[in-house]
Amino acid sequence: MGARQSRANSKDKDPKQMLLLGRRRQKFTSWDDTLLLGKDPRSLLKRGMRHVSFSLVTKGMTDIPDFLWGLAEVQKLNLSHNQLRVLPPEVGKLTRIVVLNLCGNRLRSLPKEISLLQSLKVLFVNMNRLTEVPPELSLCRNLEVLSVSHNCLSQLPASLADLSRLRKLNLSNNCFVHIPLCVFSLKELDFLHVGSNRLENIAESIQCLASLQIFIAESNNIHSFPRSLCLVTSLELLNLNYNDIQTLPDELYLLCRLRRIAWNPMNKGLHISHNPLSKPLPELVEGGLEMLFSYLKDKKHS
Repeated sequence: MGARQSRANSKDKDPKQMLLLGRRRQKFTSWDDTLLLGKDPRSLLKRGMRHVSFSLVTKGMTDIPDFLWGLAEVQKLNLSHNQLRVLPPEVGKLTRIVVLNLCGNRLRSLPKEISLLQSLKVLFVNMNRLTEVPPELSLCRNLEVLSVSHNCLSQLPASLADLSRLRKLNLSNNCFVHIPLCVFSLKELDFLHVGSNRLENIAESIQCLASLQIFIAESNNIHSFPRSLCLVTSLELLNLNYNDIQTLPDELYLLCRLRRIAWNPMNKGLHISHNPLSKPLPELVEGGLEMLFSYLKDKKHS
C-alpha cells in the first residue's frame, strides 16, 4: 500500500519539480537546465556594466547550440575550451559582439561571415588548428586585439594590413619563417609576439612599427640583430632569448626605454640570454645594460 501510494504521488508531481529533485542524481549544466525547464536562454545572459556576456566554457561541445544565434544582444561571447571543429556562418548574426573567445578548440578555419562582426574589438582563436586566416577578417575594422597563437599558420592574408586600429597581435607558436609583410603596415601596434616560430631574421621593415612597446621573438633561429630594430625607440620590452645571435649593433643604446637586462620573462627590459654572443658581450650583459650600452657607444665612436 505504501509503495502504491508513493508511485501515485510521483505521477502527480509537476515535471519541473521532478527535474529539481533529479538534480541530486544528475548534475545538469546551467544551459541544459534552462532548456529542459523551458526557460528563455536569455536568462543566461549576464548584463555587466560594460557588456552583455554569454559563456559556454569547457562544456565538451562539438557543436554550438542553435539557440545561441538568436541572442542578438550578446556583446561578449566565450566558447573557449570545447571541442568545436566548425564555427558556423550563423556567427555573422551576432553583430553586436565586441569580444569573441574561441581558444582551445579544434577549429581549422573561420567563416568569411566573421566580416559581419563590425563591432568586434577582441578576437582570441589561439590553441586551435588553423591553417589560414580568412581575408574577410580585414573588414572588422574596429579590431584592436588578435591572438592566433598555437595554431598551424605560415602566412597571413595581405588584406590584414587594413586593420588600422590593431594594437596587439600574437602570432607565437606557429610555422612562420618570416614576419608577414602585412604586419609592418599596422602602425598602431604596441605589442607583437612572434616567439616559437621558424624565423631566421627580422626584416628591416620592423622600423615601420614606431608605436611598438613590446616585441617578443624568443625561441626562433634568428641569426642577427637588425640595426633597424634600434630605430623602434618606443620599445620597453625586447625579448630575443633562445636564438642564434652572435653580435649586437652599436646603435643598441638608442633603445633608451629599455631600462635593464631582464632575466624574468615578465619583466620589461632587454632579454638576450641563451644566444651564442661573441666575447666580450656575455660579460657585458652580466654587468648590466648601462655597461653594455657604454661599450657599444664607445665602439661606435672609436
